[in-house]
Amino acid sequence: MISTRAAGILLHVTSLPGPDGIGDAGPGAHTFVDDLAETGSSLWQVLPLGPTGYGDSPYQCFSAFAGNPLLVSADLLADEGLLQSADLADRPSLSDDRVDYGRVIPWKLELLDRAYRRLPELPDLGEAFRRFQDEQQSWLPDFALFMALKDAHGGRPWVEWSPPLRERWPEATAAATQRLADAIDRHRFRQFAFFRQWERLRAKVEASGITLIGDIPIFVAHDSVDVWTQPHLFDLLPDGRPRTMAGVPPDYFSPTGQLWGNPLYRWDQHAETGYGWWIQRFRAVLDLVHVVRLDHFRGFAGYWEVPAGSTTAVEGRWVPGPGAEFLTKMGEALGDLPIIAEDLGEITPDVIELRDQFGLPGMKILQFGFATDESDEFLPHNFPENCVAYTGTHDNDTSLGWLRAAPESERRFALRYLGSDGRDFAWDLIKAAWHSPARLALAPMQDLLSLGTEARMNYPSKPSGNWTWRMERGAFSPAIRARLARLNRVTERSA
Repeated sequence: MISTRAAGILLHVTSLPGPDGIGDAGPGAHTFVDDLAETGSSLWQVLPLGPTGYGDSPYQCFSAFAGNPLLVSADLLADEGLLQSADLADRPSLSDDRVDYGRVIPWKLELLDRAYRRLPELPDLGEAFRRFQDEQQSWLPDFALFMALKDAHGGRPWVEWSPPLRERWPEATAAATQRLADAIDRHRFRQFAFFRQWERLRAKVEASGITLIGDIPIFVAHDSVDVWTQPHLFDLLPDGRPRTMAGVPPDYFSPTGQLWGNPLYRWDQHAETGYGWWIQRFRAVLDLVHVVRLDHFRGFAGYWEVPAGSTTAVEGRWVPGPGAEFLTKMGEALGDLPIIAEDLGEITPDVIELRDQFGLPGMKILQFGFATDESDEFLPHNFPENCVAYTGTHDNDTSLGWLRAAPESERRFALRYLGSDGRDFAWDLIKAAWHSPARLALAPMQDLLSLGTEARMNYPSKPSGNWTWRMERGAFSPAIRARLARLNRVTERSA
């Protein structure tokens, strides 16, 4: 883990500027890395990078190992000769400040198909594609078949397929592999394009002295290749549907809790294999980033089990998680655990004990600190050194939005504590995080831009309309970069 004081920005790739209605791994991302390095910041945190499914959420992906093809840059494909100017002549006019997934998805996939059709004209890239497939045999064939079958079934989840395909009868999958060969190859190519471009971006990040922080969702989507191919690892009914579902009880975010709907793990089965699937998952993510935020860390100590068929997460029970055995196995396989523990929500002593046993930094969200008094653990003067200070996260309102909607008592406390008149509140909160004892400090880009609720990234438990915010081109201006550079210097966080 990072051992010196450092700071940076939380900004998902989809939120970057770009010409195709969604941020990607192309020139916009490379420019952002240059701008970030200019400020002396050395951290860039992104959300999960997998192929998004239900609700366009990066926490509901079709695979724990694949990349999101929507993050492939058309400009970089053109640089390699996979697209020509004629391929971009019908580029639609798409929003610069919101991701319209209904329009973006068909356009980006069409561009990838055009690139795929040109691949035979470029033998060097064709050879690279063959090498990529050889290197990714552990997950790519199953993923490509799964996605091709979803396409053939009109996007329906795998539990609605015919029993031979749902249960992966060898003769059924062999016939489908032959019948859908072209579609399977196209999905393989989309992964090749993603990983090729991400490898280039990661090299840029490393050359700029920046640490890339990624994210591992604790659970996987039920409609995923992971559950389809390894149902024994999940708590399912005989027909493949979840027997129990993941969520959290009523909390700060929702009075009825959060019903995520993901299937829960059969941790006994994972233990029998030495947690092999998890080790493979960690290694795959660490090929993309340097440090991972382990989502819903409290679920490894104990998780909220909700019966299938529930409409809210109110009716559930706490069940012990895999605990220290799990993290011990990860440490034996990975060495030093490059993990930030997302230790938010209903935290009990066993969660704190598990986190501290392995020396993992937890998360401190400043917005949470004003609900009680000066003893609140989320106030900066109470932070330990081994933690990560955030003004807010992707699940919170922006700091300015929080101030405008906060109960009057919390608002008054926040302004008094920060010595703020409210006119520059987001930066007042950023300064408090940066000046805190926390070794690492991060703020969402929306806070650096002093944006309100209109720029919020996600409303937990809201099923649609999330993950759409984008930063306008030029918004991370020289003036803001200079201001951040000064703050990094005076708080001894400058790289």
